Amino acid sequence: MLKLDRKKWVAVFILLVGLTWIWLSRVPPGTITASKPEQPRQGFSAPRFALATTRGDVIALEDLRGKAVIINLWTSWCPPCRAEMPALQNVYELYKEDGLEILAVNSTIQDTPDAAQAFAEEYGLSFPILLDMDGAVSELYQLKSLPTTYFVDQQGDIREVVLGGPMAEALLLVRVQQLLGVQP
Repeated sequence: MLKLDRKKWVAVFILLVGLTWIWLSRVPPGTITASKPEQPRQGFSAPRFALATTRGDVIALEDLRGKAVIINLWTSWCPPCRAEMPALQNVYELYKEDGLEILAVNSTIQDTPDAAQAFAEEYGLSFPILLDMDGAVSELYQLKSLPTTYFVDQQGDIREVVLGGPMAEALLLVRVQQLLGVQP
């Protein structure tokens, strides 16, 4: 007869409890387990949204098909956001005639429209400043850090995601040139 000491019995018991837990908590095939969509990522379509600008115009991402788009989620009080905005403006000025659009989505749920407008004026920003008043776009893009930047190609697919910042102007130039298919 097989004789087990106390340590081996405990190990066998733990193994049986673990196997039972695995069996009871299994998910049947074909069951959807995600409670919310995955975070937007490279190789997938950029989630659609439409937001009002600081001037009251509404811009929809969908309407920009055919253009390369940088979606930059930011706030006026964020030091890395402040540091990278001049580079974004410079790159926009260089490539807007080649089909580049920048959508600066202010996470207004963490900021104010007045602060966003003052920021845009302070930095002389000429691309659209969008106001995410209720945080819907921040939630849709599952904003985890400020700034967060999405590089979206002409077909509406995300080519790259950059969490955090500030991004150097050289990095922005390279990414935009890749998006537009232009030579430096």
